[in-house]
Amino acid sequence: MASGVPSGTSSGTASGTSSDTGDPDLRHHGDAEVRGAVGLTDLAVNVRANTPPGWLKQRIAASLDGLAAYPDGRAARAAVAARHGLAPDRVLLTSGAAEAFVLLARALKVRQPVVVHPQFTEPEAALRDAGHAVGRVLLREPDGFRLDPAAVPDSADLVVIGNPTNPTSVLHPAASIAELAMPGRVLVVDEAFMDAVPGEREALAGRTDVPGLVVLRSLTKTWGLAGLRIGYVLADPETIAALASAQPLWPVSTPALVAAEACVGAGALAEAEAAARSIASDRAYLLDGLREFGAVVPAAEGPFVLLRVAGAAMARERLRERGFAVRRGDTFPGLGPDWLRIAVRDRGTTDRFLSALRLALGG
Repeated sequence: MASGVPSGTSSGTASGTSSDTGDPDLRHHGDAEVRGAVGLTDLAVNVRANTPPGWLKQRIAASLDGLAAYPDGRAARAAVAARHGLAPDRVLLTSGAAEAFVLLARALKVRQPVVVHPQFTEPEAALRDAGHAVGRVLLREPDGFRLDPAAVPDSADLVVIGNPTNPTSVLHPAASIAELAMPGRVLVVDEAFMDAVPGEREALAGRTDVPGLVVLRSLTKTWGLAGLRIGYVLADPETIAALASAQPLWPVSTPALVAAEACVGAGALAEAEAAARSIASDRAYLLDGLREFGAVVPAAEGPFVLLRVAGAAMARERLRERGFAVRRGDTFPGLGPDWLRIAVRDRGTTDRFLSALRLALGG
């Protein structure tokens, strides 16, 4: 069973650094593993390799001729709405999913937010920065890090969960997540990696029958646009209006709007689906290779996997010496120093990484 942690027990500083209680550094992200490094193979960041594709670069480059005009998001908003079968007033374009977490924390009047961990730490950091005391529900390795809806306290009026969850790569059943919905509660589902799941199984994006549902999507992972910043929120019109009121004017740049419209077109969706199927095959190969080293989360469905191995901190440093960067796991609440997150790459890269890991652990 998952364990609920009462609000206020997860203390930390506004900057996100570890508190005196040993709380994880919620502001640590995978890019810190490779920032300023030269020659490292990046397995720490979950952006798909060899992206953005050439056709998308061309679309973005062509938009530069329009930079003198203020951004107009109507076409991109309509395209995203059509992609999910929604009306445009149920869509808000954001400067990446990270901005959406800040808007939710600042614009919604909630008293008892709860974040389901281990997961992406930015939602909790944003809630703390906005002055909220944040409760945690910690999913456990013996349960496969799977959601037990009963573990979330009924008193929570905002619940945040990722699907598939970063860093565990677990894909929770949509029905289980929908069980968390109740009157007076905002249910935030971070689907930043859902387009890396073949067929987007268990997606809630586009659903209008789940009370209080807010779905976040990112276009930066599959399409390699982390530096451009583009994502969106899907919710009821009232929630969208509340979030929009907290945004500055023109929050999304013209190139990012062009990218959003391009990435939800039929051709792009077909390309993303093909990439998802390729990732699934490469992930199975990586998981098979990792089993000799430690415990993996076997039900992985995202473009990354989670490995528990004794001496992970030392192994991470030795891997860097051998040209590979992986993501430390101890900054995720509910994990610890023996965890590493590893991005899925092609089989040739995986073979080289496994050889390096074997040396790192035996050296």
